[in-house]
Formats: sequence, C-alpha cells, structure tokens
Amino acid sequence: MRRAVLPLAALASLGLWLLAAQASLPLAQWPDLPWQPDRMQLPQLLLTQGLMPRAVVAVLAGALLGLSGALMQAVLRNPLADPTTLGTAAGAQLAIVAATVLAPQLFAGGNLPVALCGAGVATALVMVLAARRGFAPVTVTLAGMLVGMTASALATALTLAEGHYLLSLVIWNGGALTQDDWHPAATLALALIPALAASALLARPLLVLSLGAEGARGLGLSAAPLRLSALALAVGLSALVSAELGLIGFIGLAAPAIARGLGARGLPRRLLIAPLAGAVLLSLADSLLLVLAALGGPNLPTGALTGLIGGPLLLWLLPQMQAHVPPGAETGTAQSTRAPAPGRRMALLALVLLTVAMLTLFAGRGPAGWGVIPPELRESFLPLRATAILAAAAAGALLAGSGAVLQRLTANPMAAPEVLGVTGGAALGYAATVFVHPAPGQLALALGAGLGASLTLAGLAAFALRRDIAPARLLLAGLAIGAFAASVLSAIMASGDLRAWVVLGWLAGSASAVTPAAAMTLAVLALALLGLMLALGRWLEILPLGPDVARALGLPVARLRLGLILLAGLATGAATILVGPVSFVGLMAPHLARSLGLIRPVPFTVASWLIGALLMVLAAFAARTLGSPYDLPLGLCATLIGGPWLFILLLGKGRA
Repeated sequence: MRRAVLPLAALASLGLWLLAAQASLPLAQWPDLPWQPDRMQLPQLLLTQGLMPRAVVAVLAGALLGLSGALMQAVLRNPLADPTTLGTAAGAQLAIVAATVLAPQLFAGGNLPVALCGAGVATALVMVLAARRGFAPVTVTLAGMLVGMTASALATALTLAEGHYLLSLVIWNGGALTQDDWHPAATLALALIPALAASALLARPLLVLSLGAEGARGLGLSAAPLRLSALALAVGLSALVSAELGLIGFIGLAAPAIARGLGARGLPRRLLIAPLAGAVLLSLADSLLLVLAALGGPNLPTGALTGLIGGPLLLWLLPQMQAHVPPGAETGTAQSTRAPAPGRRMALLALVLLTVAMLTLFAGRGPAGWGVIPPELRESFLPLRATAILAAAAAGALLAGSGAVLQRLTANPMAAPEVLGVTGGAALGYAATVFVHPAPGQLALALGAGLGASLTLAGLAAFALRRDIAPARLLLAGLAIGAFAASVLSAIMASGDLRAWVVLGWLAGSASAVTPAAAMTLAVLALALLGLMLALGRWLEILPLGPDVARALGLPVARLRLGLILLAGLATGAATILVGPVSFVGLMAPHLARSLGLIRPVPFTVASWLIGALLMVLAAFAARTLGSPYDLPLGLCATLIGGPWLFILLLGKGRA
C-alpha cells in the first residue's frame, strides 16, 4: 500500500491541474502541436506559456528541494535539516532583497550568483558553529533557524525601508510559481540531471560517513571534503530554486520524511525517493492553489502554502531527535568572570539608562539639524516623546527579562523570547482581528494580539507537558510555531488585500503610536516582571544545574518550567501587542549582562532588564532621528542592532 502513495498523489495532482486548466480554457480549444505563438489567442498563450510551464516548474523545483534536503540530512545525520531550517533559503532571500534595494547592478549576471552568495554565507555560519559543537543535531538546527530568523528579519527591514520595492519583494518572498515562458523550467531541468548524477556518486561515501567521522577515517575516507562537497551541492540546488522562484519552504524537510515513511531506510533509496516525493508534494500544493483560484478564491503563492506544513512537521519530527543528540549537547553556558561588585555595575547601568532617556527626550534632529527642543515647543513635543520613550523602555525591559529567564531556565545562552513563537502568535491574532473586524480599534487589536499570543503559549505548554521535552527541544518547538505563523503572514502579505498593509505596518514595530495609558500599562508590567524575577532568584539559581539536582532539592521541576515559560511568554506578548514584534533585544541584553560579569541570578536578571530598556530606548531614538522628519520602524532599528550581534555571537563563544 505504501508503494502506491506517491503514484496516487501524482495522479491527484495531475487531475487537479487538469481541472484548473479546463476552467481556464476548455479542452477543445487547446492548441495543437507544434505550437505557433503568433497564431494563438491570449487564453491559449496563458495555457501554453503560463500554466503548462508552471506545472513542470513545480515538479522540477520540488525534486531539487527534496534532493537538497536529503543531502543535508545525510551529511549532518539530522532529520530536521533542510534549506529552511538551516537558514540557507533565508540567506538567499536576504541577498536578493539587499541587492534589489542597495545594489541592483549585481543582477547583471542574473539572480543565481546573488542568491548563491547569500545562501552560502548563511550555511557557512551554521556549519562553523556546527563544527564547534560536534554537529549535534538539535544545536545545529536551532542555530540554523536563528540564522534564518535573523536573515528574514533583516530582509523585511530592508523591504520596509524602501517602499517602492515593497510589492515586488513581498510577492517574491511568497514563492509564487507563476510563469510566462519555459526558460525557468529549462534551467531547473538542466540542473536536476547532473545533480541526480552527483548525488548517486555521493551516496556510498555518505553512507560510510554515517558511521561517524572516526569510522569514516578508519576506512580511508576524509570527512571534511565530503561534507563540503555534499553541502555545496545542496546549497546550490536551494539557491537555484530561490533565485528562480523565491522562497519555497520545508519541501526539503518533508520529502525525506515522506521517503522514510515509505520504507526508504537506506541512504541510496532516500536520495532517489526524496526528489520524487518533493516533486509530487510541491506539484500537489500548486495544483490545489490553482483549483482554489479557479473557483474564485484568492490567488496565493505556492511558497506560502508549503510553509504551512513546516511548523506541524517540525513538531512531529522533534521527538525523533532523541536518539541523535549526544549527551550534554543541549546544555551548558558560556564561561564568564564574575564581577567583584555587581551592585555598583547595576547602579551604573541604571544611571546610564536614565541619562540616555533624558538626552533622547530633549535632544534630537529637527528641520534645523541636531539640537535641543526649543522651550516654546517643549509643551507640545515632550509629552509625545516621553510616552514613546517610556513604551520603548518598558518593551525592551520585558523582552530582555524574558530572555534572561529563558536562558537561566534552559542553561542555553541562545534562548530568547522570539524563539517561543509568541510574537508570531500575536501577529496572527492581530492579523485575524484586522481581517475579521470591519473597523477595529486599538482595544480590539490589542485583544486580538493577546489572544493569539495566549493560544500560542497554551499550545507550547501542552506540547511541553505531554512530552516532557528537553529545554533546547522546547526552543525548537517554539521556532516551529514561529515558522508556521510566518508562513501564514507571508500568505496574507502576498494576497494583495489592502488590509495586509495595515498588518505589515504593525509588524515593523513602532512606539510612536502608543497612547500614554498604554505606555503606563507597559511600564507597570515591566516593573511587575522585575519584581517576580527578584522573587524567583533562588529557583533561577538551581534550575541550570539540571532537573536531577533541582528535584533532589525539592523543586517541582515540571511546574516550574511551565510557570517560567508562561511568564516569559506573557511578558513577550505584552511587549509585542503595543510596539510590534521587535526582535533580538531578548537575546542581546542577557549576553551583555553576562559579559559584564553579572552571572548570579539576581544581578543577571536585573542587569538584563536594564540593558533591554537601554537598547530599546536607543532603537527608538534611531527610529526617530535617522529618517527625520519621518519615523523609521522601531523593528528596523532593533534589527539593525541585533542582527550583526547575533552573527558575532554565533561565530564566537555562544552555545546553541
């Protein structure tokens, strides 16, 4: 029965495509071979130069992505590896967007060199970290998804900063398979044939590599050149698809999983069946969307639909990581020298925060250049600035406090509130409110975002309690939820609906539209989080020692984990509701606190809280002044601060 799954799915895909094509042009009116475009009518041209090459492109691109994912999983011995989870596709996305916005002349040689450069750099970053961690699957996947999140955030920031490129980049980011000739199909076909031949040659050496690096060396096989060759092939295939079609996520993850489910246990069979599974899966997804559009539904990009399978598939595959993770690969913290006088350093941080807040309140950039607000304008401008600064500082403190709690909970300095998926859930709730409510007010939007964040937390908590998963896997579960939310938002953005631009503006993040009441509420929540962290200092001291030690000391580990997860998630959700899903402050602030020697729980959490507020005040100041007289998105400035920091962290001493 399992052998019939792929043929039946392929027949279903063909049937759906024929149904969509018949709705576009009745079969009796299809042109006869050989085609003569100069004698065809417009519907016939749309069929022969649009729908037909689109169907072929779906098959070829799915095969290439399936093969790319199978190679990555074989090299890394990681069932979660694919171009999406390793950041390869997001690196290509960032390179395409950056070249479009900053240096269009780079496209003189086509999209492929640009996409290949971005994909290669992103994958190289992950591989450098992977080599330092012994290629442990969970840590590699977590690092890859964080690199991908960074690249996607930077690409979004660049897109929002250049409005005249916005529509074309949003459509490209969605992974649309729409075609107007056969050139992309020919390009993909010419790449697939040698790729299949190369993978056949690599199958046996990769099988030897699966014995481990030492076993491979014992048989006379050098692991490093083999890994490099296989990964270069996989990255090249992914970059080619990204250059031709845009972002199409998770086909490389799903296709090898389907191959294993169909009984392909040996590597050579997986390398053969995974491309077939990828071709059928992408073709079926595209055919479904064609039928939906033919029935009067929205014309959505195929990449948005394939992205929807990523989150559930990651959650389903996550338990399979148990046998692949070396002991101790998921824990540990970076070593730092403890400060001799932590109280003085915290007091100095508080003084710096107050000083910067006062400077940003009175100083800035106006029509006459840099300077201080004139006395006659202070009554008008100071209340607005004070509200924005208070909201930004409170949001930064909430995000940083959440990151500090998560890092103590998981003993993992790569933990951050963004990876819980709470910001994605809040964004979905916000988007749902915009589309369901005819004229939503601020209260309705806040309630919608809060409900989305709460549902995300509930799902994550249920997943953690049911499976009792390790902390690092919990972060991966959060990233899976975030990936699902990002795919839904990508579909919304690519739909062309005018309401999507409202969501897009909020996604950029801005403190300028926050009301005084909302800013005060956010400040009260930030102070409440600080008080809770002080009260939980003893627990945060014990939890990083491991669950066995914590249980021996009488701590209810499961309930504590759940409570701290909910605390971090709710704090993140509160910041997200009012200033948008800004990123990286929750990751940077705890690292800066640790680098100052503030390691014990109370100094660590308090310093993280203060640094988070300081970083967000600086981001708000940059957002107000860099684009004067217009405000730049707060998320853009936070990303410009946080993106480079994350790359430095991954290449330095951080542990994923």
